[in-house]
Order: sequence, then structure tokens, then C-alpha cells
Amino acid sequence: MLSRSVSLLTRSARTSSSAWRRPLLANTVNSTVRQYSSTWDQHSQVFEQLGLQKSGNLGVFDGEWKGNGDVIPSINPVNNQVIAEVRQGTTQDLDVALDRVAEAQKIWQELPIPQRGQVLLAMRDALVKNLQPLGKLVSLEMGKILPEGVGEVQEYIDILEYALGLSRMLNGALIPSERPGHVMLETWNPLGTVGVISAFNFPVAVYGWNSAIALVTGNGVLWKPSPTTPLVSIAVTRILERTLREHNLPPALCSLVTGGTDVGQQLTKDKRAQVLSFTGSTKVGREVGQVVQGRFGKSILELGGNNAIIVMEDCDLDLAARAILFAAVGTAGQRCTTTRRLIVQESIYDTLMERLIKAYGQVKVGDPLHDGVLCGPLHTKDAVEIYKSTLENIKRQGGEILVGGKVLDDGPLQHGNFVAPTLTRVTPDMDVVKNEAFVPILHTMTFKTLDEAIAINNNVAQGLSSSIFTTNPATMFKWIGPSGSDCGIINVNIPTNGAEIGGAFGGEKETGGGRESGSDSWKQYCRRGTW
Repeated sequence: MLSRSVSLLTRSARTSSSAWRRPLLANTVNSTVRQYSSTWDQHSQVFEQLGLQKSGNLGVFDGEWKGNGDVIPSINPVNNQVIAEVRQGTTQDLDVALDRVAEAQKIWQELPIPQRGQVLLAMRDALVKNLQPLGKLVSLEMGKILPEGVGEVQEYIDILEYALGLSRMLNGALIPSERPGHVMLETWNPLGTVGVISAFNFPVAVYGWNSAIALVTGNGVLWKPSPTTPLVSIAVTRILERTLREHNLPPALCSLVTGGTDVGQQLTKDKRAQVLSFTGSTKVGREVGQVVQGRFGKSILELGGNNAIIVMEDCDLDLAARAILFAAVGTAGQRCTTTRRLIVQESIYDTLMERLIKAYGQVKVGDPLHDGVLCGPLHTKDAVEIYKSTLENIKRQGGEILVGGKVLDDGPLQHGNFVAPTLTRVTPDMDVVKNEAFVPILHTMTFKTLDEAIAINNNVAQGLSSSIFTTNPATMFKWIGPSGSDCGIINVNIPTNGAEIGGAFGGEKETGGGRESGSDSWKQYCRRGTW
């Protein structure tokens, strides 16, 4: 079951922790006693290929590399030791970068769209050459297992290919006019600068989805990454810089400003970012949306999940069990599309739980670069505390821990942020079920009828991803219809964590309503003109 689960690795996304906060205190190291882990020496070839150094990395790029902020450490969550140091940016760096992006965008928007596509193709080729080292860097800095790290970079490659296709397909419309001798046309033109505030759990892909579509539609991009994954953002930006220079284009078109809360807040407020894409928690996303709307900008919000899988008694139980395992355990529960709630028809609950408990007992937790590991560490020490407090809330509210439920802080894992993937038995009315915890805890519960199951699925504030396992066509069509799931992603017989780049990615309700990647999501990065 375990190997089949790893093969289920597909596109997933988004975090529900704040993406713009300062580095967590639990993850910082006093500079006077700071010691580097063996990570750098063991993987020096990776860092050198990506243009990174042990110290002196500059976290701002606006056509030139610089940085006037604090020196911050990048931490390996496997052992909580420093990988390397980065001098991050300030609000003053952001101010200059926004002007330089705007200057570069004026040149870029005049380039014929198919020619933009050729530049994106070159970016795609450059990423392919660096696929393995970038994927390994994601694993080292974020903590996800290597197949997921490489898979995340592959998603960026895939969306660049998708954007290349769009460069030949960004059509307007010819609209019948009611006036004799007249014709109406609909046009789509770039808005200017797209600000991207991305999150730690997908430090490459989230930026990739936004930047590829923003660029093909003629915009410039300014990236403010998570402060806990600065090395990945610098490495990606260096690759884009080289590609733009090779095409005699201003490299400030893809600018970068690392930093903390102050930089994120200032970018949100600044009218020069005509579009602001934010990935993070619902709490912070609500503030971002209000600020951007207050200045009449456009916001694209990708916020919390709290996703559910419904398992009907007529399903293929083997298929469901395999899908549930990786959807709940993969990325150590740190996807916004992670399955948090398992809603099982009561007649098959005991049978399914027996299989899942056995499968959970076989999950290998450990270093994400080691073969056979399915669950790596949580990203920070703070996340471990969230895991512990969630377990306490489960017990306090009358829930039961079926398997897992402990911090793995001894033996070879003692210095990292490792926890045991956990299954619980709860009821849908418990508060702990209605609030998403960004850790590998799966809450299980039962239902009698399909209508009851759908009501349980919909009875949370978030609405990102959902899935049902059934062989009944009538059940499937009800699930995807007006009386079915109220989420933005509605799956049948696949887990909540899978999505394809051709479909618009995003969710409803407190997930924010934003859409990225496929379908007609490119229109969010444009202004519409009718003439």
C-alpha cells in the first residue's frame, strides 16, 4: 500500500499559515552561536549549481542583487540547523523594486504575445536543466520528500508549457452590435505589475502558477516569498534572470524582495501592484483582501482548506484506502489540499479503519531525502506545538486518538520537527473539526445517508477541495451538482490533493474565491476593454 501511495503524488497546493510573517522565533538561531549543519557540505554541489553561498546571499533582485535588511538563517527542518544565510530586503528595497518592475513591464507589454511565449519556453528549458537540484533544495529547505520537491518544480515547468500555448490563444471576442454599420470588440490587456506573496509549503509552484500566467498576459512580477524559504526563491530568480538577459530583456521583469511582515504589508498597500496574489491563512487573507479592495486593486486569494473525503459503502475500498493515506500524510499534512476530514458511511467504517490503521503503522517518517520515506518533518518548531495543542483539543472535546498522536523526538529524529501521522475518531459538531490544523491529523467520522454526508462536507467555513468515493453514477452527479459539494475543487474517486494545471485552481467561501492556473484564470491578470 505504501509504494502505491507514493505513486499517487500529483499537483497540490497552498498553505494555511501566514505567508508574510517574519521568520518564526522557534526557527531562528542566535548569530553569535550559530553553527551550520552538515547539510551544506553534503549537498554543496546542489547549492553551487544554483548559485548559492553559505553566507552572503542577497535576497533582493530588481535588475541587480542587493539587500538592506536583516541577515536571516535558512533552517533545515530535519535537524533545525542553519543551511545558509540570506540578507533580506526592506520596505525601501521594495519601493525601488516596484519602480523597476514597472519600467521593465512597459517594454515587455509591447512584445508580441507569441514572442512572450518563446521567452517562457526558454524559462521552461532552463528549469528543466535545474530540475533535480531545485527539487532537492525544496526538500532541504521546506522538508517535503524528494519526489514531491522535484514534482513541485515540474509543476512550474508544466505551467510554463501551458502559458506557451496561451500565447497563441489569448483571444478577445467579436460582439454583435445593435447599431447599423458598427462592430464591437472585446480586448484583454495587461494590468501592470503582479505582486505574488507565496507560502512556505510550495515555495516554487505557487510563484510559478502566478508568474507564468502574469508574464504571458504582459505583466511584470514582484515576488515576496515566505521568509522561511529564501534560498529557493533566490535560486529560481537567478534562473529567470539569466533567461531574460539572454533575450536582451530587462531582468527586473521578474523581481524579488525577501522579507518579513513589513514588506508583505507594504506590498499589499502599494497601488503599483495592480494585482496582488496572496497564499496563506484565511485570517491574514481577509486583511489582504480588504486592503487591496480599499485601494481598488485586484486580489487573488488562495487561503485555508479543511478538505474532506466522503467514502460510500458502494466504493472500491482498496482504491479509497490508498488515496486517503497519501492525501492525509503527504507533505506531512502541510498542503492546503491535504485531507483533514474523512466522512465514512457507518456500515463500512470499521473495515476501512482497520485498513487505514494498518497502513498508518507502515508509514516511514524521516529525512525527506531518504528512500522509502513518505512523511518528512513539519516545517517549524511552531508547527509541532500546533500538532500537540490539536491533540489536546481532540481529547478535551471527547475525541479519540486511533493511531499516532505523538511527537517523534528521540533517536535519529530527535533534533528535527517530526511527528507521527495521526487518525482520530470524532463527531462533525466538534470545534476541532471545523478549524484546520496544518499538520498530519486526519479526523474520521460516520454518516448514514448521502445528504447527511454532503451536509457534513459543506458545514465548514472553508471550501477548497473535496472528494467522494463511489461507484454509483447518480451519487457522482449529485455530488458535482447544485446540491452537492460547495468547494472549488470537486473530485470523484481521486483524493483531495490532486489537480491538473488545465483546470482553474482555487476555492470558495473562506478559501478566498481566487483562481490560478488553467481555464480562463488568465483573465484575472488583465483589464477588459470593450470597443
